[in-house]
Amino acid sequence: MLSVIPNPSRTTLPIQGSPDLFPVRRVYCVGRNYRAHAREMGADERDPPFFFLKPADTLQVVPEGATIAHPYPPRTENYHFEVELVAALGRGGRDIPVESAGTHVYGYAVGLDMTRRDLQDEAKRQARPWELGKAADCSAPIGPLRPAGVIGHPRSGAITLDVDGEERQRGDLSEMIWSVPEQVALLSTYFELHPGDLIFTGTPSGVGAVRRGQTMSARIEGVGSIALRVV
Repeated sequence: MLSVIPNPSRTTLPIQGSPDLFPVRRVYCVGRNYRAHAREMGADERDPPFFFLKPADTLQVVPEGATIAHPYPPRTENYHFEVELVAALGRGGRDIPVESAGTHVYGYAVGLDMTRRDLQDEAKRQARPWELGKAADCSAPIGPLRPAGVIGHPRSGAITLDVDGEERQRGDLSEMIWSVPEQVALLSTYFELHPGDLIFTGTPSGVGAVRRGQTMSARIEGVGSIALRVV
């Protein structure tokens, strides 16, 4: 039996130091997971975490040491950057205990949750879904995966983003309201998780707009860095 259209390509991520690839299934994102960012967005930092999804094909792979072109999406004039630690699952399950949830993580990467903020804000006002704001093409730039077996499970370390060399975001992984194991455990009560799932784990304060022609550089201590020029 043949497919009636060409099969869509499978999204995969490179693994630092290996010729192998990590196939991606789903992309989950947690909202407002750093206290300062929750406050700047007008939220109560004591609120339980919430999740949204991006399509897997919104991932834009950024090779190590390269600066690649990132397309400014249509229908927005307020396009925001959000630097995030990304956790890639090597094991899945339902109702995963938080005590063992960290062992389900295969590795980590630097990612950006790019957001058409004007469209997201309008969706919030009208109590509509966020996809038009969050799921633009290429709206999830990501660097190579670092296996946890090599770098461990980062619980602290600087997470920063510069625009044209000027620092715009700075935080520390230790400032997460909900840790990676807690996110994995909670998410597994809503969905059966599978190998290949990614979790964008939230962003520190300082999110803001980027313009065409500017270059974004994101770095997480012990995990890596990515650079993109907006075109």
